[in-house]
This record gives sequence, C-alpha cells and structure tokens, in this order.
Amino acid sequence: MNINEEYFKKVMTLIILVLLAILSFFLLRPILLSIIVGCILAFMFNPVYRWINKYISSKNISVLIVCIVLAVLIIIPFWFLTPLFIEQSISLYISIQDIDLVTPLKNIFPSLLSSETFSSQVGQIASSFLTKTANSVTNGFSNLLLNFPTLSLQLLVALFTFFFVLRDEENLISYIKSLLPFSKTVEDQLFEYTKSITSSVIYGQVVLGLFEGIIVGVGLFIFRIPNALLLTLLACLTGVLPIIGTTIVWLPVVIYLVIGGHVPAAFGLIGFGLTAYIIDNVIKPFIVSKRTSMHSAVILIGMIGGVFFFGVIGFILGPLILAYLLILVEIYRNKKLPGVFIQEPYEINN
Repeated sequence: MNINEEYFKKVMTLIILVLLAILSFFLLRPILLSIIVGCILAFMFNPVYRWINKYISSKNISVLIVCIVLAVLIIIPFWFLTPLFIEQSISLYISIQDIDLVTPLKNIFPSLLSSETFSSQVGQIASSFLTKTANSVTNGFSNLLLNFPTLSLQLLVALFTFFFVLRDEENLISYIKSLLPFSKTVEDQLFEYTKSITSSVIYGQVVLGLFEGIIVGVGLFIFRIPNALLLTLLACLTGVLPIIGTTIVWLPVVIYLVIGGHVPAAFGLIGFGLTAYIIDNVIKPFIVSKRTSMHSAVILIGMIGGVFFFGVIGFILGPLILAYLLILVEIYRNKKLPGVFIQEPYEINN
C-alpha cells in the first residue's frame, strides 16, 4: 500500500465519520434536550442512588427505585398542578382587564404623570404588557396539556437516559476520559473541576433557589394571597436567578397587603420572605464556597441566554456551558492563581 492510498483511506474515513456525526445530530436533535435533562438528573440524584445502593447490592434495582421516585416526583405535580396553573392564569388575565393602573402610578409619580394624555398612554402600555404576559402564561400552560403525548415521549427518553447514566456512570467517565487529548493528571483535575462547579450551579443555585421560592410560596398560601400558585412559580424562578432573588416577588405582595389594610398578614409574609433571604445570603454562599465558584454575573448571563436558546432547561444548561468553557480557559491559562470568573483552589498543571 503506497502513501497516496493510505492518505485516501484516512480522508474517506474522516468524511464518513463527519457525515455520520451530522446525521446522528439531526436524528437526535428532537430528543437532545431530553437526553441532556436525563444526564443532569442523574448527576442530581447520584447521592440518593449511592445511599440506596449501600443497602441494595443490585445496581439495576437501586437505579430502578430512584427512577420510580423521580417519575412520581415529575408526574404527580404535573398532573395535579397544571390545571390549577391554567385556572389561576385565566383568572389573572380576566382581572387585569379591569385593573386601574393609572391611579396608583399617578400617586407614585405625580409630577411625571401630570398630563392626562401621557398618563393614559402609560396606562395603556402597562395594561397591554400585563395582558400579553398573562396571555402568554395561559397559553404556555395550556400547551402542556395539548402536547402531553409528545411530552410523555420526551419524559420516557429522559428516564431511560437517567437510568443508564446513573447505572453506568464509571464506565461513561472512563470512556469520555479516553477521548480527551490531555494527560491523566489534567484529565483527573478537569473532571474534579467540572464535577465541583456542576454541583455549585445545580445544588447551590438551582435547588436552593427553588427551595427559597417554595418557602415564599408556603407563606403565600398560608395568608391566602390571590393567585398564590402563580406567585410561587415566579418566586421559584427568581430564587434560581442570582442577584435578583425572591424579594422581587414577596416585597410587592407585602406592600399590597399593607395598602389593603392586612397588616398582620403582611408581617407574617415578611417572616417567610426573610427566611428565604437568609438562605440566599447566608446558607447559599456557605454551600457554594465549599465548591468551585463561578461569578454571579456569569451565572445570571448564562441563565438568561440559556432560557432564550433552550427554554426553561436553559436555567441550568446556560451557566453550565459557560462554566465548562471557562474551565478549559483556565487549563489553557495554566496559572496557579484562580481566574476572574471561576475561583477554585485547584491547580491545573500540564
């Protein structure tokens, strides 16, 4: 075999490989997010699986138990809460039609809204914005029910991915390491780096943020605030976002209660809000400080960009993608000092 034939075979092999990779991408594109969600959930529930596996030696049975728990945690809230979300979003949409936005704005900004024409235009713009937002929320929840067959298939893919990634974690990591062009030392540090920052984002930012929103939601339900379910969902979303927090949800509700003369309920809700605030500003930094930390601004930008590109799952995927990029940048920098965007005591050496 001469050099030209060998070169030709290598080129043809590369072309076939690229074509197959492109075809595989288009084949998996409709379920790609479900596969990614399954991998993320496997990471999140790995401690639960390891705890169960201590008492049940069979990996398959241990993972199956975790799968059943996960399916129940997803299906039951979806089945019971989605109709309530639709009902409350429709109620909110109807109430917005009759709400007077001009008078409160005039009381807050009397000099700015002194002109009747200008104040009327501002009121129309605000009303139109709120109406469109409420309409979008209603349509979003309605589409969940309309697309239930498709969502069921996506959930099935996510659960299958979850099962096999959780069961075969060690083999998958070994396989991925075999594909990386780094030395073994860098590979080990890279995976430790990646695992630590993934834990920081998922547990420190997402899980704790959802917990903060749920705490505020408990207060909303206890004091029978209108549309408490929607406000709880909003509190969960803002709790996940760094810098913003749940205060942007519960503080306006407290002001609304005070204006309406419900002072005891307002003080009660403040208690739940301050609890969420303490978790966000005391407990969360303590948890994150024990892991690789990423700058809050990068997490926020990653979440916002991720939502635009991936949808709701972008809250997790966005910052993780940026984090993995910055990890590779840190390897390229090969500096002993931590980076500006990622601060971690690990040192990465060639």
